Amino acid sequence: MIEATHLSKRYGEVTALHDISFSCTEGSILGIIGHNGAGKTTLLKILAGLIAPTSGTLTINGLDVLADPMLVKQQLGYLPEESRLYETMFVQDYLRFFGEIYSLDRAVINVRSDLLLTQLSLHPEGKQIGNLSKGMKRKVAIARSLIHDPSLLIYDEPGSGLDPMTGRFIIEYLKGLRSQGKTIILSAHNLYQVEEICDVVMILRRGEVVIEGTMTELRERFGSIRYEVWFTLPEGSLMEMPSGTERSGHLWMATVTAVSDLNELTGSVSEHGGIVERIESKYPSLEEILVKIGK
Repeated sequence: MIEATHLSKRYGEVTALHDISFSCTEGSILGIIGHNGAGKTTLLKILAGLIAPTSGTLTINGLDVLADPMLVKQQLGYLPEESRLYETMFVQDYLRFFGEIYSLDRAVINVRSDLLLTQLSLHPEGKQIGNLSKGMKRKVAIARSLIHDPSLLIYDEPGSGLDPMTGRFIIEYLKGLRSQGKTIILSAHNLYQVEEICDVVMILRRGEVVIEGTMTELRERFGSIRYEVWFTLPEGSLMEMPSGTERSGHLWMATVTAVSDLNELTGSVSEHGGIVERIESKYPSLEEILVKIGK
């Protein structure tokens, strides 16, 4: 659905993006992450047709973004990190206004507006947008991006600045959009959410792609599994503890990275009259991977 080939963007002597190539299949979620200044927002704006690349090609649904910008924009919904809304307008009027921009029939606009308000649990109750909470404003912006039923969504920090409940709601909503066949490209600082919902993650550093792949592929390259062993020991036990072992209440927790060390630890616990309560397999998180990659 999306094919980007050797995309670069320069501002004078500054290179914001360099030789970016990737593809994104229909009905999937691609997460773009990186430290501040990595080029995430620049790439999203190029994908949304808001700025042109200095070089390279980009096609969406077979359309060249530079040659057919209006046709491309009809097929995508864009959500910037900061939602600038017309705060004196009422929600329904605001959605109707954008529906008319996309030349939708009034009846279609009304049906889609009502559906989106229901799906997003938006209950404006006759309030102007400026009188809504930040979470409700973000939902309005999402509804605006969906009013014309686009196949591609480009979201920059969809959960930016929201309380945990609203942020969780939006993540679950995005999962639902994917199940409807929509393709989503997003950037987010909440790496746990990216890890949870993205089919593929692309990491940028200084305007270049460091790695792109599934979480399994990223973990295999930048980290290894570790095991957390939770166990009890009789009082006064003289068992030698692995480095970094912690105690919480009556439970001890030790972390090992090799199966041989795991077997040695569990055997030692048994020899000293203890009981292994549970063993948890832990994989490196996306945050840990990003830290390893560095700036």
